[in-house]
Amino acid sequence: MIWQLDLIILVLVIVCAIAAINVKDLLSAAILLGAYSFLLCLLWAIMGAVDVAFTEATVGAGVSTVFCVAAVFHTTRRTTD
Repeated sequence: MIWQLDLIILVLVIVCAIAAINVKDLLSAAILLGAYSFLLCLLWAIMGAVDVAFTEATVGAGVSTVFCVAAVFHTTRRTTD
């Protein structure tokens, strides 16, 4: 394994998680969580757990992101503070 690639993806996972928590816009948070799931999918694939990576890609990055974005469009996107 290339440990530098693992480290870069891990740092991006942490950045996406912190950004998704701190962002005020709901649509941005949903998209950041989708990116977080996709990066986790890449980490699982690099570690050799292809079945877990495929499940994370379909459920985490795919279906969950679509449902979150659809829910955001049925609510108010921005907060008042």
